[in-house]
Amino acid sequence: MVDSSAVLNGQTIAYTAYTIAIMSVMAWFAVIVTKKGKSTIVKPALFYTWVGFLVILGVSLHIATAHTIPWKPMDLNRAEITPDKVFNISVENHKFTLPEEKLLIDVNDKVMFQVTSNDLTYGFGLFREDNSMLFQMQVIPGHMNDVLWQFVKPGVYSIRSTEYSGPAGIQMIEKDVVVVSEPE
Repeated sequence: MVDSSAVLNGQTIAYTAYTIAIMSVMAWFAVIVTKKGKSTIVKPALFYTWVGFLVILGVSLHIATAHTIPWKPMDLNRAEITPDKVFNISVENHKFTLPEEKLLIDVNDKVMFQVTSNDLTYGFGLFREDNSMLFQMQVIPGHMNDVLWQFVKPGVYSIRSTEYSGPAGIQMIEKDVVVVSEPE
């Protein structure tokens, strides 16, 4: 599984370039519309060719980047996947209750986080040491809330609530409780 930060960087570059191209069409159109008379530079055929190119580029970007989402294959095939570890975590009164003080994981382990809420809707997010998010999900009371993830490199992660659950929710941080290391 590719690290989600690499995917985010690649998609940021691709979609920024695409947005700039779309903005160029808007600026182009604005100049034409605000000029008096017809444009001698921009012919309708050229304009519609450019718009058609942007549509093809946008659809191609979506198709190409759909295959870079690291958790997609695991999500689509999760019925056939047996996790290496399962962690049952509960949330109540703005507090995560973990099965152990530290959740120890080996690199390349497929891990299922099963999170239940007994009172409110919370978020469950895993965050890197630089505070960027690895993944997150909503935790809704009375529903199955789980995420299957494969850790591809060592790291230490914090758990945070990613959903607004009232003023006390801002304190819902379990610092450095998920430790991923090379197997011994």
